[in-house]
Amino acid sequence: MNKALNIENVRFVTYLSERIKMTEEDLIKGCKKGKRSAQNELFKRYSGAMLGIAMRYSQNKTEAEDALQEAFIKIYKNIPRFEGQRDGSLTSWIKTIVVNTTLSQNKKNKKHHFTEDVEDFHLKADSPTVPDDTKKTENKIMDALNKLPLGYKTVFSLYVLEGYSHKEIAEILSISENTSKSQLSKGRKMLKKILGYNE
Repeated sequence: MNKALNIENVRFVTYLSERIKMTEEDLIKGCKKGKRSAQNELFKRYSGAMLGIAMRYSQNKTEAEDALQEAFIKIYKNIPRFEGQRDGSLTSWIKTIVVNTTLSQNKKNKKHHFTEDVEDFHLKADSPTVPDDTKKTENKIMDALNKLPLGYKTVFSLYVLEGYSHKEIAEILSISENTSKSQLSKGRKMLKKILGYNE
């Protein structure tokens, strides 16, 4: 009985030491070889943050989780072609796949509701000044962002949070640049109203 317990302890210690020692490079190599332990570790390390990103472009958590699952299937399938120097950091590469997968699912399901209404369009150069020094404020902002219609939320997230240009957003979402600008303007206005900021 002690032998069995010792063997289990050795296995457990080996398991833990593999997890602790696994660098990003080891993780990539393991995933490229199709090792389940590396794939599980990759998911554990990145799924939380990537779920937050998928939620920026989804109506609800269930849609975001579906998109995240699809994104990780693509990540596992395409990681053999990942080259750090050419593709950038692993985090950026994964983030790009998550964003594109979520947007593709929305397109496929026709979940975006963009309007061509640009009558009252006026884009302010500066974004709303919102203090972000506490987790509570951060949560309040994310809750407000999630209350925006999906079209506004998607354009706002791509422009403000991801740094895409209106031209890039127009190409990604198959809308005009003016629609992207209008959606951003209206999204900012609505976000300020939800957060209680006066114009």
